[in-house]
Amino acid sequence: MRTPIGPFDHAVPAPDCLDELTPPVARAVGGWQGEVPAAQILYVDTDPAIADTAAFVAHFGPELLDQSANCVVVAAKRGGETTLAACVVPSAARVDVNGAVRRHLGARKVSFAPMETAVELTGMEYGGITPLGLPDGWPLLVDSAVRDMPYVLIGSGRRRGKIIAPGTLFAELPGAELIDGLAI
Repeated sequence: MRTPIGPFDHAVPAPDCLDELTPPVARAVGGWQGEVPAAQILYVDTDPAIADTAAFVAHFGPELLDQSANCVVVAAKRGGETTLAACVVPSAARVDVNGAVRRHLGARKVSFAPMETAVELTGMEYGGITPLGLPDGWPLLVDSAVRDMPYVLIGSGRRRGKIIAPGTLFAELPGAELIDGLAI
């Protein structure tokens, strides 16, 4: 199957290749019941050496920067308590950690979660974290621009492989909250 975005010659509906995904992502895809049909969640096999956005765009072309998103895990602190959350923004932007995220989560301080924490708690690989299959109860802050993208290229939970899905899917994920101005 040809992909709706990117120069990829072959994509597989993610429900047909759950063994290529990390267990939490496979559970999320396998149990998906949102308005976007599960068959529209596509998996593309890619080289893990170019998983990072800059390397991926350099290899496949700059047009992918406007068709992809990044998912980052943040730690919000207030009154001695820490809340972990995930943020999804277009790859051409950065997460407004000290503004939009801090205000939305009501935190005194927000920072990127340590790599070890993000990997351990999500069950995903660093450089491939995706909003599909996040731990129950985590806030998922999604920049409205991601929802408005026809299709989005994002991590698959592993450094090898990417997910391509309609932007509207990201507003349907558990815990998703659309935020204008999450990206700067």
